[in-house]
Amino acid sequence: MKFFIDTANLDQIREAQSLGVLDGVTTNPSLMAKEGIIGEKNILKHYVDICNIVDGDVSAEVIAVDLKGMIKEGEALAKLHPQIVVKIPMIEEGVKALKYFYDAGIKTNCTLVFSVGQALLAAKAGATYVSPFIGRLDDNSTDGLTLIEEIRLVYDNYAFETEILAASVRHTMHVVNCAKLGADVMTGPLSAIKGLLKHPLTDIGLAQFLADHKKGN
Repeated sequence: MKFFIDTANLDQIREAQSLGVLDGVTTNPSLMAKEGIIGEKNILKHYVDICNIVDGDVSAEVIAVDLKGMIKEGEALAKLHPQIVVKIPMIEEGVKALKYFYDAGIKTNCTLVFSVGQALLAAKAGATYVSPFIGRLDDNSTDGLTLIEEIRLVYDNYAFETEILAASVRHTMHVVNCAKLGADVMTGPLSAIKGLLKHPLTDIGLAQFLADHKKGN
């Protein structure tokens, strides 16, 4: 499973990259604003800065909700850097845009997916990635992991090449369970990735090894 970090914070991206397990980055206008990145020029520069830190795909989101606008913005984003993946919302005009970019050879990430039907449409239109938001489903008393499982079944039934990018990952067990269910990618906060390092028996065992070593010297 690929590990993406969901942030616009360059320090967090560098820290995740330093672990040697980072495969890409997802971000959005809200995350940009959280870091104080405002204004089109600054946002575009920030995308390039992110691409210069990581080796893999970097999702950059369009703001337009009409086909013409999505195409214009998406083409401009794709020209910024070879690693850019154009992030498109799951709406009717978005599905049309996914097909347009597929035919143009531009990678896409279909975002704000909350149902198997939406994921099916995205795959049919040629999306590179589909992003079911499992955390937001959990927030609304719906099991987000079940959606991952159902999309995996449908994609495997028809050998779709679209990758399942589990988004809105909130914690470490989301990561583990998505891996069990066959998600191709997960994107979440740095804490969810680093949480995989932790186990109390590891800490206890290491402390014992170090204590025994000290006794022998």
